[in-house]
Amino acid sequence: MLTPQLNRHASSLLFCHGGPLPSGYGERPGPVLVRSKKTSKRCGVRSIRCAFTEVRSSQAETDAVLAIKAVATVKVTVGGLLGNLGLPRGIDDVKDLLGKTLLLELVSTELDAKTGLEKETVKAYAKKAKQHGDKIEYEATFKVPKDFGDIGGVFVVNEHRKEMFLEEIKLDASDHNVTATTLTITCKSWVQSQTTRTRDCSSSTRYICVCARAHTFELHGLMILNVLPSYLPAQTPAGLRRLREEELEVIRGDGQGERKAFERIYDYDVYNDLGDPDHDVSKPDLFLVVARSSRTRDAVGQAAEIKESDLLVQDIAIGASCGYSSIQTAIIDAKLGFPHFTAIDSLFGDGLTLPQRQGVGFFRGLLPRLVNAISGGTQELLRFDTPAMIEKFPRQTLAGVNPYAIELIKEFPLVSKLDPEVYGPPESAITEEKIEEEIKGVMTVQEAIENKRLFMLDYHDLLLPYVHKVRELEGTTLYGSRTIFFLTNDGTLRPLAIELTIPPLRRGPSGSRCSDLVGTQPGLGYGGMQSRMLRTHCCVEPYIIAAHRQLSEMHPIYRLLHPHFRYNMEINALARQALISGGGIIEISFSPPQYSMEISSVAYDQLWRFDMEALPADLIRRTHSRAWPAADRRRLPIRERRPSDLWVEDYVSHYYPDPNYITDDYELQRWWDEVRTEGHGDKKDEPWWPKLNTLESLIHALTTIIWVASAHHAAVNFGQYDFGGYFPNRPSIARTNMPTEDAQKESFVRFLRKPEVSLLQSLPSQIQATVVMAVLNLLSNHSVDEEYLGSELEAAWVKDPVIQRAYERFNGRIREIEGIIDSRNSDPKLKNRGGAGVVPYEVMKPFSKPGVTGMGIPNSISI
Repeated sequence: MLTPQLNRHASSLLFCHGGPLPSGYGERPGPVLVRSKKTSKRCGVRSIRCAFTEVRSSQAETDAVLAIKAVATVKVTVGGLLGNLGLPRGIDDVKDLLGKTLLLELVSTELDAKTGLEKETVKAYAKKAKQHGDKIEYEATFKVPKDFGDIGGVFVVNEHRKEMFLEEIKLDASDHNVTATTLTITCKSWVQSQTTRTRDCSSSTRYICVCARAHTFELHGLMILNVLPSYLPAQTPAGLRRLREEELEVIRGDGQGERKAFERIYDYDVYNDLGDPDHDVSKPDLFLVVARSSRTRDAVGQAAEIKESDLLVQDIAIGASCGYSSIQTAIIDAKLGFPHFTAIDSLFGDGLTLPQRQGVGFFRGLLPRLVNAISGGTQELLRFDTPAMIEKFPRQTLAGVNPYAIELIKEFPLVSKLDPEVYGPPESAITEEKIEEEIKGVMTVQEAIENKRLFMLDYHDLLLPYVHKVRELEGTTLYGSRTIFFLTNDGTLRPLAIELTIPPLRRGPSGSRCSDLVGTQPGLGYGGMQSRMLRTHCCVEPYIIAAHRQLSEMHPIYRLLHPHFRYNMEINALARQALISGGGIIEISFSPPQYSMEISSVAYDQLWRFDMEALPADLIRRTHSRAWPAADRRRLPIRERRPSDLWVEDYVSHYYPDPNYITDDYELQRWWDEVRTEGHGDKKDEPWWPKLNTLESLIHALTTIIWVASAHHAAVNFGQYDFGGYFPNRPSIARTNMPTEDAQKESFVRFLRKPEVSLLQSLPSQIQATVVMAVLNLLSNHSVDEEYLGSELEAAWVKDPVIQRAYERFNGRIREIEGIIDSRNSDPKLKNRGGAGVVPYEVMKPFSKPGVTGMGIPNSISI
């Protein structure tokens, strides 16, 4: 598998300040800064200056110096304590005593007025001063010339023999009686040992990186230049221009060789790491794009060392693995189904007893509400919370975990696009007579189409080529399926017919309950793999890779998008280890098992196009409504426009007051070109790609990315446990064929005699169901540090009043949405929103408390 590229850096790092840290927002790096009274003409942004650089002197005093105190805080982690035992630790202790372990260098944003070259850095060694729990403070004193200018950042050289986790650097000039005396540069970054760098690389080139908003587990949080305001490339301070370009060159790499621990390279590859050669599990290469790792193709290696064990994204992979092995031990027969429905209900009451084994205690730590120790400590009890939503199939189609599949029927009869020589006659077996019979003659089929009353879930052409392949697997089945709905006068959907197809000719509408289950089970797999994994997780990753390779962290567009990239690449890497890998959770418990990722790749090829991935374009495509040109959308009343459209318009207009700024921004153009040609290279020549040459096209591209990473993912993710936790409501897999396939078989006679027994046999096995319930609970969970759309202002924007006001308006509109949802849920005229036995729709409510709540829109794909 591809190992995650953690935030490991070269032995010399440059940390630059990026904006003040909001109160209580400890995970979001950014310094405490002050604003000078001078105003820059650049896009109306005020220049922000370090407090101690406000002290200016005449030319005659340029040799005078200011004493600046620095305090660097290093965190001792569990991995660090274990890894630092032995000789290297002893050597590092001696170096700490000598004060020669942490070298800091201040970097100026200005050039030398006499030479026109970059000013020399100001260096000082930081000595170990004190330790408070797991925090160690190193102190240094700089002698800074008064004509040094603004401090743009700090180089860090780690001369320990082990890497260290640097939390922050505080610079203090309190002895000089200036306006503001403290500058905090929050780093949250691993700094590689210079000894390791020298040993593993013959080159003496010093790599530079900085920290704006990094996190140990964010692959996309690797550091690049990040200075006070946001700068377009042409506006970069002279003292930082070379460093800005050099940093991007380092991050791009040359595409050759294996990765070293100190490298911070982003590159592209395809999904070629899902197999397991040790267990004879092979997988075809898929043309979905993923970050290139340092390992050779199909090599089996150890997972990368993870530094923070309390991060939820890793908990999913470990928890799923521990949970599956524990459940498998408790349920000896992997094929055993549930004997009756009360046995299913007992999972929410009596629970499932798990034997105590290594790793299970950790599993309990992940799901404290679900796993409880039994008295005596020898066993544990897995007991599930009752899901909030046990809904009817039509409402789940609109409000459940796969609302992106239903579409309007615009012509009849329904016709397949597959080869009739292979898959039989293309016409559907659902006839006009059958539909008109089901709607009781209210209107004809053509009238229903003209009045936009017929809708369809269509998995027919996508799944039919895999039907025979899946049926060759033990314990599962598959059909190509279509489901037809009628929009009633009260605004609700009513299912009319479910068509199940087996190539080439055995097909026909069926109205039994088992047909309903088999017809809906592709929905959970389709929603999880296509609507969620493919269209959000996989398709967003190329945007992230390209942004790191082509956009400096001081670029305003990078700063706009970065909150929406949090954790995505790390989660994808972990998913490839435990969820979507060969023999992983998806293949064990979801339909269609071994072919899930291959079908996702086919769906990407056939269905994905960037310009249709956000609202309103996606709805227009599926409902065949009138399309609005981008310029017309900007003239719509504010109440009819998405809050993200308005926010991005305000933001982009601030930095690009003229379209020429967009076309002249070579970093922006390189980023977008790489997204198209590398990130989605197989679709690079499609005519629908936006060209970034106008304000409207840039706003459209950015709002699409933000929508997919935030609201789209939230819509298909955080309701998974509520809709699928009671698995008969939405089973993840069907284990038996329809009894009606052969009316002469004993199974059909048994179905007629005891239909509930046939139903139980078709449902997931006890192991499959229990694992799916646990995984859905994990995936539906909000972490305690979740960052919600429109909630906290980014550190880099705090000191820009124009951006701050725009974001406050964005926050206000997001909160209005919460009120609109509550109002619609209480409207008795809206039958889908509330009423007796109807759970209110809350999936798109913007904010949530931690845990499984069925609501909340995080900034990013954070789970």
